[in-house]
Order: sequence, then C-alpha cells, then structure tokens
Amino acid sequence: MTYENLLTATDNGVLTITINRPDKLNALNKKTVSEISEAIKAAKDNADVKAIIITGSGPKSFVAGADIAEFVGLSVEQGKALAKMGQDAFRSIETCPKPVIAAVNGFALGGGCELSMACHLRVASENAKFGQPEVNLGLIAGYGGTQRLIQYIGKTKAAELHMTADMINAEQALTLGLVNYVVPADQLIAKCLEIIEKIKSKSPKAITGVINSVNAYFENGMDGFNAEIEEFGKCFATEDFKEGTSAFLEKRKANFTGK
Repeated sequence: MTYENLLTATDNGVLTITINRPDKLNALNKKTVSEISEAIKAAKDNADVKAIIITGSGPKSFVAGADIAEFVGLSVEQGKALAKMGQDAFRSIETCPKPVIAAVNGFALGGGCELSMACHLRVASENAKFGQPEVNLGLIAGYGGTQRLIQYIGKTKAAELHMTADMINAEQALTLGLVNYVVPADQLIAKCLEIIEKIKSKSPKAITGVINSVNAYFENGMDGFNAEIEEFGKCFATEDFKEGTSAFLEKRKANFTGK
C-alpha cells in the first residue's frame, strides 16, 4: 500500500513505518494520523507481519508535534473530534496484537511523544528529546498524553512536564522509565531489531496475551481519556489558544491572559 506521508517496508516479518514529512520535522497532520491508523490495521491483518517499528525520517526528529496550522479556527466540537481521532489512532497501536516499538530518532514532542507512548516499547537515540509543550499554545495534550505519561513516569513528574512544557533528554527519559533503551543514533534500528528477534522467538499468541493483559491494567483510565477530550475541546474556545497558535505561527513569544 502506498501512503502520502508514510514510508513502509517489510523485511523478515518486521514492518517499518517511517513518518515522512521531513520539511515539517514529521509533524502530525490529520492525513498522517489517518495513514498511521490504516497502516496499523493493514499490519494486524497481514499474517506475514510479526512486529512493527515506527520511526521518523531524517536525523533530527521522530515527530516534533502536531501540525498546528490545522488547529487554527477549530470550534470546541471540532477540537473534540480531532482529539478523538488521534486517541483512536494511537489506541489502535496500543492494542495492536503484534509488538510495536518506537524508534525515537530525535524530537518526540507533543503528538510525537504521545505516538511514542502508544507503542509497546521505546528505544531512543542519544539525541532524542521528549516533551508535552501544548500549554505553550494554550492547549493540553489531546492524543492520550495526559493519561499515558502518568502510567510511565508517575503523576508528579508527568504533571510537571505537562504544566511546564519542559523537555527531557534521552538519558532522563531512561531514568524516569519512559524509554527502554538509549543507543547511538546509528544503532537505533539495530537495537529495535535485536529486541524484536527475541520477541519473535516466543509464542505470538502469548505475546498478544501479554499486550492485552498489560493494557487491561489501565483500562479504567478510559474515563481520563474522555475527560481529556472534553478539556482539549474547551481549549479551542479560549483567547489563550488563539494567542498561542498565532504566536507560534508568527514565531514570537505568546502573551497569555488567562481568558
């Protein structure tokens, strides 16, 4: 299958999905999110695919966030619909019965951090950076970030990162438990394949059972996801959102008023 914003290749039972918008640092627009969902569905239905790697094109960025230009002018209901679409796409990764590893090859910010967290495992290059900077735009994370970051690093640190918009580097992410391994950039895919080879040697049904069981521990968090949709949508009615997105697109510092 051919995609507009993804490159896909299958080798030895491993599907590699590369988000290919290097001129935008692989920022997620609606088309890209939709294509990721389609690619995951196709992989689930393809018996020849045993595992999946998701990465970004170029040396700088896994995914540097969402495509903010698409957010401008959205209503509350449209904002909620956008969050629902992103959550559904990333949920399809999280619930995929085949192991999915994020090969984080640079910036994983906003939607990029959320995408990486939807994967079952994360391997980061030494230059990777993670963060949820949505508050800089008068927004909150909308694709599951408020829920999944808590699961990985705990409520206190997750709240700090969401509220300060601070980035953390790969070693900090490893210490916090956000990533499984940190490796030199030229060893990133090789490390992912090493892990996958171990997993491929196990029972696929058992691996699916592990995925389903681990996910089940957090199922009650779906109430949190619904709350996130509501709050994400409400942001679109605020002056701060308009100011934040305008400042971002005009490359200036935002002046938030709390309105």
